[in-house]
Amino acid sequence: MNKTLPSVPLLDYSVFSGHLKDLPFDNKTLINTINQYSFCIAEKDSAFKTALQGSDVLLPDGMAVVAAIRLLDNKKIKKIAGADIHLHLLKELNQKGGSCFYLGSSESTLLKIKERVSIEYPNIRVGTYSPPYRPEFPHDKMSKKVEAVNAFQPDVLFVGMTAPKQEKWAYSHKEYLDVKIICSIGAVFDFYAGTVERPSSFWIDLKLEWFIRLLKEPKRMWKRYLYYGFVYVGIVLKKKISMLL
Repeated sequence: MNKTLPSVPLLDYSVFSGHLKDLPFDNKTLINTINQYSFCIAEKDSAFKTALQGSDVLLPDGMAVVAAIRLLDNKKIKKIAGADIHLHLLKELNQKGGSCFYLGSSESTLLKIKERVSIEYPNIRVGTYSPPYRPEFPHDKMSKKVEAVNAFQPDVLFVGMTAPKQEKWAYSHKEYLDVKIICSIGAVFDFYAGTVERPSSFWIDLKLEWFIRLLKEPKRMWKRYLYYGFVYVGIVLKKKISMLL
């Protein structure tokens, strides 16, 4: 976490506690998000944990994170989802006539993203690259992904290669990327392209976005929200009890 930005502790992490307008736009900045699922996965994946801890900005993408910070540190912060930072950066780029690059997902999804950006944010120059699928991406500063990004030289790089691959890749390749902001936003690629429907603002405002996603995709989401939910709550409560003793 960038020490000049407002942040609060969450166990082994430093989580951004300010407003999106506070984020820097000139220096190279690695932005990631953390939620209860990524927290639990990082407990078993040291490289993922290192990548999250090495973020310049770690956004609180989940009410479970917001609630834990309130419980452990008595600090009240707001949830900032990947879709929120994506929208914020697009607005900033459109005002400045900047550029962005979408790395990840399929060619068809990237085409839909590019078409939508051209309509909603006509002042943005957009580049894309769909890398072939791999379970893990090796460290390679000369890879086609790095070459594609650097050939375009975007102001903002959006990485959507699914967690934890995207965070680990962005962290290990940060120094080789000729960009100002690197932002791992995963599912936002599909949300913005319209290939996956995000719950409406009604459910988001009620803090129940997770519940609607669970209802829509129970086989894929039950473990993320239910199993890891209990694991996460157990870790947080254990920490709270140790603070009281």
